[in-house]
Amino acid sequence: MRFFKVKTVEETFALIEENIPAIEQTVVKEIGDALHFILAAPVAAKENVPSFDRSTVDGYAVRAKDTYGSSESMPGFLNVVGEVKMGEVPAVEAGHGTAVYVPTGGMMPKGSDSVIMIEHCEELDGLLNTYKQIAPGENVISKGEDIKEGETLLEAGTKLRPQELGALASLGIAEVPVFRKLKVGYLSSGDEIVPYQTETLQEGQIRDINYLTIAGLANEWNVEVMYGGIVRDDFEEFRQKAAELYEQVDCLILSGGSSVGAKDYTTDVIQSLGEPGVFVHGISIKPGKPTILAMANGKPVIGLPGHPASAMIIFKLFGERILRKLKGEKLERKPERIFAKITKNIPSSMGRADYIRVRLFENEGEWWAEPIIGKSGLITTLVKSDGMVEISSEKEGVSQGEWVPVIPSR
Repeated sequence: MRFFKVKTVEETFALIEENIPAIEQTVVKEIGDALHFILAAPVAAKENVPSFDRSTVDGYAVRAKDTYGSSESMPGFLNVVGEVKMGEVPAVEAGHGTAVYVPTGGMMPKGSDSVIMIEHCEELDGLLNTYKQIAPGENVISKGEDIKEGETLLEAGTKLRPQELGALASLGIAEVPVFRKLKVGYLSSGDEIVPYQTETLQEGQIRDINYLTIAGLANEWNVEVMYGGIVRDDFEEFRQKAAELYEQVDCLILSGGSSVGAKDYTTDVIQSLGEPGVFVHGISIKPGKPTILAMANGKPVIGLPGHPASAMIIFKLFGERILRKLKGEKLERKPERIFAKITKNIPSSMGRADYIRVRLFENEGEWWAEPIIGKSGLITTLVKSDGMVEISSEKEGVSQGEWVPVIPSR
């Protein structure tokens, strides 16, 4: 097979970044239908979230300084003057030496600055025994702590995962502009290729399993697939079917047959679709060296190897990146593996598995996981995270610089 200059993997990624534009058409989606779509414009917060100071636990709203010195052996004492009901503005205030019962999510009464958990206190006939001292702001999410009015919550190009949809819902945003759903065309070529439903193969025939694997991956990425069928190793037939399918889709995928002639036809067919044509013809990778990437009149064309394993690996590695770029997604280089070094010590209790939200970044050729610090009730810690570090129940925490398993959230 004749190759242009074979490109490295990194060169191929750079050429994809350089050559593949985002589609221009956008639509407005109700957020309940926008999962996995790509945001076409930034979203700014029009209000604070939460809109009031609220408790993150069941407990008693107090002035933190009134608990100073409290312990199991020497408890403090506060007078309980009322309770907060969910969805209502507190009718009582927490003055010096007093406490107000507040449920998780309840509004903080005036005068209070923290909440002591019910596990750390005991109410006896209106008198609250406090067995632990707490700090100002403890167990409280302040007004605007999660999302501040006027700040950019989501940038254009953001993939809308469940956590982004939750953040939008928290602001009362019901509709968002997104890039429309992509449609790709898939066409197999080769005299030896037969439909995958074929029960009995003739000698030399191969079932077209590539369509199922490639279409399956594309469907996972929220991309619609149009199947063009199987074309023989005939240039004119190949060119005509490819051109017809090309006109109906945003990206054309061609899976070549096993013969040298078919591979040559694939290159020529791609070149016939439009300018500027092929920009990658061969990649320094195993398997999958005979890969072709092109742009034809503003649409990407992907020529995959015919071998099923090679086709799937190449499409996962490069096809996904092309489609994400085409969808308008903001691309950030993230590892495919699930191990990274942790940036700080994290304690954990034996017998309990902990999942810590982290941001992934690369430093001197190594991937690091930085824990995202924030109260468990903040949805923005999910939006900012790239995954979760799992600390198994057999470990007593992890140490800075230790390799840890990361569950990606993409």
